[in-house]
Amino acid sequence: MPEQSGKPGQPAAGSVVCARCGTTAEGDTVPVTWLSSVEDGRRLHFCEGCARLHIRAIESRLDSLWW
Repeated sequence: MPEQSGKPGQPAAGSVVCARCGTTAEGDTVPVTWLSSVEDGRRLHFCEGCARLHIRAIESRLDSLWW
């Protein structure tokens, strides 16, 4: 059973969470349909829905703060 963070609404430790909308991926690995980005030295993950919605900004290499 995965370790719980102790707060309701918080993902379990090791879970992959979308940096934009907070969607939690099933399992402990990043789904192949999700986008990964490194911004300011941090690795961020974006779910398929957020990646599709902001594809033009992503392709323009804008930081996620600008979307």
